Amino acid sequence: MDQVKIGKFISECRKEAGLTQAALAEKLNITDRAVSKWENGKSLPDASIMLELCKILNIGVNELLTGEHITMENYKDKAEENLLEMSNRIEKRDKLLLDLEIWMIAIVIPFLCGLTLAGSYLCENGQVALGTALIIGQFILLIPFVYFGLRIEHDAGYYECPNCGERYVPTMKEVVMAPHMGRSRKMKCPHCGQKAYHKKVLTKNKS
Repeated sequence: MDQVKIGKFISECRKEAGLTQAALAEKLNITDRAVSKWENGKSLPDASIMLELCKILNIGVNELLTGEHITMENYKDKAEENLLEMSNRIEKRDKLLLDLEIWMIAIVIPFLCGLTLAGSYLCENGQVALGTALIIGQFILLIPFVYFGLRIEHDAGYYECPNCGERYVPTMKEVVMAPHMGRSRKMKCPHCGQKAYHKKVLTKNKS
């Protein structure tokens, strides 16, 4: 997906519609700086406003993602290319999120353990107030870390049932409450109803 090409296309369509960057931004309830970043190829429009943007510019979503007007003859091919590209982008994003989770564990857990050990040492050596503060601080820091880790587990990719092969996204509550081994969590499959350890996978469909 060529961001520069898409940006130039947005600029052309905006001008054809007789809109300034500020006017387009106002219609979308965003800043004109965001529109400028699109047109300079520095970012893409958020998925939540793509339909509204296309409506204003009088183009289709496939045309937006392709960065050019599409004829009926090659519409299907372009649509499939865009869907594949979006799928690849989502998969790469999810992989980065799961890699981030590993780095978080590798860095934060030793740091929090260090705070606990330091707090215990200070308590044993008479500095009870400071030692207790470090131990309590460790628990306070642990809460957002655990939440963020669980949020990544939930949002990135899918879980696969070992019984029927169904790949799905569970609720956040199911992820939080489920026993786990690594990235596999014991949950009830919404398709076959069987309980088992469902492993984390990146894609919706099997290769």
